[in-house]
Amino acid sequence: CWTWFGATTEHECDYDYANEADCPIFHTGLALALRHGKSAPVRCPASVLGQAVPDGIHLHVTSVFSSMKAYGAEFIGTFWLVLGGCGSAVLAAAFPEVGIGLLGVSLAFGLTVLTMAYALGPISGCHLNPAVSLGLWAGGRFPGHQLVPYLLAQVAGALVAGVVLYVIATGKAGYSPAGGFAANGYGAHSPGGYSLAAGFVTEVVMTMMFLLIILGATDARAPQGFAPIAIGLGLTLIHLISIPVTNTSVNPARSTGVAFFSGGAAVAQLWLFWVAPLLGAVLGALVYRGLRSEAK
Repeated sequence: CWTWFGATTEHECDYDYANEADCPIFHTGLALALRHGKSAPVRCPASVLGQAVPDGIHLHVTSVFSSMKAYGAEFIGTFWLVLGGCGSAVLAAAFPEVGIGLLGVSLAFGLTVLTMAYALGPISGCHLNPAVSLGLWAGGRFPGHQLVPYLLAQVAGALVAGVVLYVIATGKAGYSPAGGFAANGYGAHSPGGYSLAAGFVTEVVMTMMFLLIILGATDARAPQGFAPIAIGLGLTLIHLISIPVTNTSVNPARSTGVAFFSGGAAVAQLWLFWVAPLLGAVLGALVYRGLRSEAK
């Protein structure tokens, strides 16, 4: 009974809860074992450990080890996102005669999330993005005490990916990451010369839509097992729309992972690619919660 991105799933239980988050079998994808009677293990958030639970429900596995595995999964997954997505932009986008271009880079970002969601979703929920973690918290799908550790793991994975990509890219004679390196930007540093206002609106709206896709695809009422496909394709579409505007962030960790290697304007403009995605994620979560409550 695995879920991605903090989704919940239905389960057999004799107890009624007004709020699904009150149920000790509320899922966040964290790798904790829970035995419900004699049924197979399912997933349950660390926040319920130590709390009183109904008779017949027994929680196992210490939260410390499980949490560390989740943080490690976020580190590895974000590493793969930055290396695969930004790496495709730096190494393959403009390769002579066979370069993958904007379409290829967009697909690469989507594929990194799709592959990691299937590979690491059962361990950490596969957020790979501080904005996604914040949005899931705002949407009632993720415990607040996990936000900072997840963010730190994601940023660390992105920075290590930036180091690896730098080592690879500078292996070509004459290459310099200054002013490029798949960094995000606006104004003179936007691929299409778009303004600060255009960049801000783009990042807020794209991240908001990304959270709507995530929350909807992982809803208990959605077809099970297909969420990574919808989310990966959603991220691909977001890149197809917004690469010309900001080089597409919607992910503060992704922006941070390459900004310091590009230097200059990429670092000076990095604030936008934290503020706008985080704001967009919260907006997306609030909109979805409103829609879902109406649907009920």
